[in-house]
Amino acid sequence: MTFISHPLVHQVIGCAIAVHRELRPGLLESTYGRCFRLELVQQQIKFASELLVPIIYKGTRVENAYRIDLLIEDWLVVEIKAIDQLLPVHQAQVLTYLKLSGARQGLLINFNSSRLKDGIKSVLLRDSVPASPSIPSTVEEE
Repeated sequence: MTFISHPLVHQVIGCAIAVHRELRPGLLESTYGRCFRLELVQQQIKFASELLVPIIYKGTRVENAYRIDLLIEDWLVVEIKAIDQLLPVHQAQVLTYLKLSGARQGLLINFNSSRLKDGIKSVLLRDSVPASPSIPSTVEEE
């Protein structure tokens, strides 16, 4: 797992582990989300929950286009899942949230994993940038 080595990231992952140890896999995403937020409060970690994010479409602001599960300390996006496995679309979702929010890092946390460490994916905005400027973009024109 690639991540920015920052004490807050470790503390947030610790909160997720505490929730997973207590509840185990198999519950609803909303249940894990509520308990995770309680754990963050107990650790005195500042966060915004269910943060609504607009987009600009052809010069018009479209309100509430996206909803970020958690924005922690204004720079760490956390997306909570309770699914069979994380897919590339989930990473793309977090990358979108990073771009729109200006956050530096994202964590995908899948509480439905047998071992939580296998269900955590760190996402950095630079992960979406090609390694070399000579690599062509994959964006297709319509």
